[in-house]
Amino acid sequence: MALDAARLNPKSGITKQLVIFLHGYGADGNDLIEIGRQWQALLPDAAFVSPHAPERMPMGSGRQWFALTMRDPAERWRGVNHAQPGLEAFIDEEIVKAGVAEANCALVGFSQGTMMALHVGLRRKVPLGAILGYSGVLIGPEHLEADRAGLGVPPPVLLVHGDQDQVIPVEALYMSSEKLAEHNIPVQWHMSSQLGHGIDNAGLKHGGQFLAQSFGLRIG
Repeated sequence: MALDAARLNPKSGITKQLVIFLHGYGADGNDLIEIGRQWQALLPDAAFVSPHAPERMPMGSGRQWFALTMRDPAERWRGVNHAQPGLEAFIDEEIVKAGVAEANCALVGFSQGTMMALHVGLRRKVPLGAILGYSGVLIGPEHLEADRAGLGVPPPVLLVHGDQDQVIPVEALYMSSEKLAEHNIPVQWHMSSQLGHGIDNAGLKHGGQFLAQSFGLRIG
């Protein structure tokens, strides 16, 4: 099933980069698209697209990339794999529409969207330009070596987390960054002080600068 999406055109009117937002559990694509406006000064040639996850929540009006009950330790691994083909197809289609190279496309996730960004972005045959994950976690790190066998140079990763996050505790930041580094994936991280499960101005600033640098743009 093709995914619908919220969109924001490049400030310059010319698309040279593509940023794909992946929202969190219970939200939809509209939840993150406005971040693009805050990054337009750094990324004037970037198109921003934020798909609505394919599944409706069992209760409420939000969306989910996959079901989360927290009762089964393996459900996240099954979930990211189940949602992977649809997201892969969406990324491929958007890259063609935008007319950009994979190296000029980045994934930006929040919470469950970060789980998807890391899972899909690290397994693509042609590497993307960057992966930026807020308040999430790397799912199935024990599978990463086998899944990346024969693939090219991985994209750089920035993980951002609040130190007061009670939904996905900050320990997820440490575990994820350590496992990525163990697999020779270039990873940076930023911890936002006194922040819960969300994104603050410092995290937005670091994220925007990271994307600009990953796309080879000059800052300032």
